Parts: sequence; C-alpha cells; structure tokens
Amino acid sequence: MSQRQVLQVFEQYQRARTHFVQAVAELSARPQNIGTLRDAGVMSLLRPLLLDVVPTIQQTAALALGRLANYNDDLAEAVVKGDILPQLVCSLSEQNRFYKKAAAFVLRAVGKHSPQLAQAVVECGALEALAVCLEDFDPGVKEAAAWALGYIAQHNAELSQAVVDAGAVPLLVLCIQEPEIALKRIAASTLSDISKHSPELAQTVVDAGAIAFLAQMILNPDAKLKRQVLSALSQIAKHSVDLAELVVEAEIFPVVLTCLKDSDEYVKKNGATLIREIAKHSPELSQFIVNAGGVAAVIDCIGSCKGTVRLPGIMMLGYVAAHSENLSMAVIVSKGIPPLCACLIEEHEDHIKAAAAWALGQIGRHTPEHARAVAVTNVLSTLLSMYMDIRSSEDLQLKASIFKVYAAKRALKNILQKCTDLPALEALLHDAPPNIMKHIVGQFSKVLPHDSKARRLFVITGGLKKVQEIKAEPGSLLQEYINTINNCFPEEIVRYYSPGYSEMLLERVENYQPVL
Repeated sequence: MSQRQVLQVFEQYQRARTHFVQAVAELSARPQNIGTLRDAGVMSLLRPLLLDVVPTIQQTAALALGRLANYNDDLAEAVVKGDILPQLVCSLSEQNRFYKKAAAFVLRAVGKHSPQLAQAVVECGALEALAVCLEDFDPGVKEAAAWALGYIAQHNAELSQAVVDAGAVPLLVLCIQEPEIALKRIAASTLSDISKHSPELAQTVVDAGAIAFLAQMILNPDAKLKRQVLSALSQIAKHSVDLAELVVEAEIFPVVLTCLKDSDEYVKKNGATLIREIAKHSPELSQFIVNAGGVAAVIDCIGSCKGTVRLPGIMMLGYVAAHSENLSMAVIVSKGIPPLCACLIEEHEDHIKAAAAWALGQIGRHTPEHARAVAVTNVLSTLLSMYMDIRSSEDLQLKASIFKVYAAKRALKNILQKCTDLPALEALLHDAPPNIMKHIVGQFSKVLPHDSKARRLFVITGGLKKVQEIKAEPGSLLQEYINTINNCFPEEIVRYYSPGYSEMLLERVENYQPVL
C-alpha cells in the first residue's frame, strides 16, 4: 500500500468522524430523537471525540453533549457519570474560543437541572475555569461562562457562595459594562441569581460596585436587558432596609417609574417588583416612593394590565398602606381602591385575588375613615363571596385557594373592625357566617347607641330583625354585642322583631274572646 493510500484511509476516517459528530449534533437538536440517541449509547461514542486531534470535531462533540444534557436530568447525570466534566474543564484553558463556548454550554446544561448536578460541576473545578473565561477577549466566551455560572448560582446559597469564592462577581460587574447587549443581559441575570439567596451574597454584589452600573441601564432601550437589570436590583433591595436604601441612593427614582409604562410586560412586572421590594421595608422608604409619584404610577400600571403582571403592584400598594394611616390615605387619595376592587372581580387566579383582598384589608384597617373608603365601593360583599366560595373549600389542597379564603377573611375582619358605614355593614348582615357576623354585629353595637338616625334605619332595613335571629352562645362576646344592640331599642320593638313573635300574636288573636 502506497503512502497516498495510507493517507486516504486517515482522511476517510476523519471525514467519517466529522460526518458522525455533525449528524449527532443535528439530531440532538430535535427532542424526538433524544431517546433513540441515548439507547444507541451516544454518550460513550461522543466522549473520545472531545479529545480528537481535529478542533472542529472536538467542538461539535461538545455541542452535541450539551444539547443532550440540556434535554433532561437523566442525560445530564450520564455526562457526570461518564467522567466527561473533568475533561471539559481541563480543555477550557487550552482550547480555542469555539471549544470554550461549547464546553461552557455543556457545564451550563448539566448544572441547570438540580443542585446535585450543579454541585457535580463545582466539584470538578469548573467555577475557577469559568471565572477565567469571564476575562476572555471574545465576548461570546464571556457570555457562555456567565450563563453557566448563573445556572449554578440559581439553585441555593451554598452554590452561589461557591461562585463568589471563585472570584466571579467583580468580573461579572465588568461584563455589564461591556458594549455587547447579550453579554450585559446574562451578566445582570447572573448577578441577580447570586443576590437572591441572602443579604450576605447581595452585599458581595453591592461591594463590587454593581448597583451604580445596573441603575444606569434602567433606561436602556433593550427590553430584555431592562428585565434583568430590574430583577437584579430587586434581588438586592429585598433583603434589608440598608440594601434597599443603597438601591434608592443610586437615583433610580423617578426613572424606574417609566418602566411601569413599558410595552414589554416583563419590564412592567419587574419594575413594579423593584418598587415593592423597596416599599415593604419601612414607612420612610414608602413615603419616599409616594413623594416620587410611585403610588400613582403603580396604580396606573395595575389598571393598564392583566394577570400576574398586576401582582407586584397590588402587593406594593398593600405594603405602603400597611405602614401608617397617612400612607394608607395616600393610596386612597391616589384612587388606589377601585383598581384593587377590579382585580377581585376580573382576575381568575386565586393568588391574585388573595393579594388584592390582602391589600384592601391593609388600606381599611387603620381608622373608620379608611374602612369607609373601602366599604363605599361595595367590595365587602365581594370579599364575603370569596370567603364563602364553595369551589375554594373543595380545592383546599391548592395553596392559592387556601390563601384566597384566608386573605378574604382577614381583609373583612380588618375592615369591619373599623367600619362604621351602616349600609355596607347591613349588606353583609344577612349572608355572613358566624365568625364574620361577630365583627359586623360588634360594629353595630358601637354605632347604634350614639346615632338615632342609624337606629331608625336599622329597624326599617331589617337589621334588628336579623340580629334577633342570630343564635349566639350564652355569655359569648357575640351575645354581649346583641344585648348592647337590643338595649338601644324599646323592649316592645325588640319583642316584635323576635322570632316567633308574630305567631304568638296570631295565636292571641285566635284565642281572644271578644267582649260584646
């Protein structure tokens, strides 16, 4: 055999390897092929190709492995058990940019599925290698490394701390300053994933100078970048007053309010989430948001969108109102109650209804004036219907249904304890269950002794008759309330409206012997 023929054999072998690995990479991009590839033992066939002398074969083999591992945790587990990860990590520092991107993709695909698989990536020394890739000249390599680090950090505080210990945070902060939008996005997302787990991790991100650079990007025209920036600032602000104040000091107000009018729903939602995470911490921060026009902007946002986009805005109003009478009145004056009532009626998801009920309860719980502002919207009957919703009682295994019923109950109690609006109270009197009835009757017992017009109205509208029909335990608080109400009226009036009194009168008529 001549030398040329020998070389042709090797060329054919190379072409065959190239064709095989390219075909597998293409097939692995389609979910319907994954099972067949796995059953054919594709993992063991791809592993030696990672060390192939031809760079394109190495890269394509890594790409195919990444696509397979990305599909489900069983295939990701197969990558781990096949000792493929150490091989990839060793090659990260030696190979060209194409291989680095493919290798980082495999690490990301394995690490995303569970904390256990992410830990396997950490244990093979990948974090240090990925951190080095964040300094690579090629933006695509940096982006691939940031993706992998984010997928590892997202799982829990321990894995996030491992990413921090690898020195990734300062390099991620540098990445958000790079001109490439895609790199900015994923770097901001990874900083968000690191910050979310604990105040200490968020402080690490703050200490690296991230807040100032993130705040500058709130007005960036790229919607996907704004989503990640707002998310990262939210994850920092949520942990403590001090961290929230640092975010506010970066002069995000009133700039962040423009996000509530963005055409991108996720930008709206993340913007409202950021404002919520700041407002919840203290009356001072809530007052700052009110002064910046934040409450009015959030109310407009709730009115202009539907579904889960509304949720953080709803909760933000509840947090603001909960802090003090004045802040609750600021929500009322800004016309915050009607959109919250609309959410109770319009929304189908129980957790959104529950949040709206909770927010209304926080607004109405402070004084009779606050309670009246809620009651005059006729929302109390809606809350009562939510509380007594039979469908919810049948779905008690669903946490959202339980929370909806509980939120409606708490909101009713909060408002009723302060409510002196008699028409609103009487509207509930005929349908309320015993545990809510107690609060309604209690309010009547406070109002009626001091208001003659209210006493007259109470009789005319059937309130007194309804109270006589209530069966209360002797000596109970409810019975005390009923006694107080009865003492507001002449004895014969109370007797007249008592159950069975009309029958007793008829019996007397029947038994009466006329005197002729």
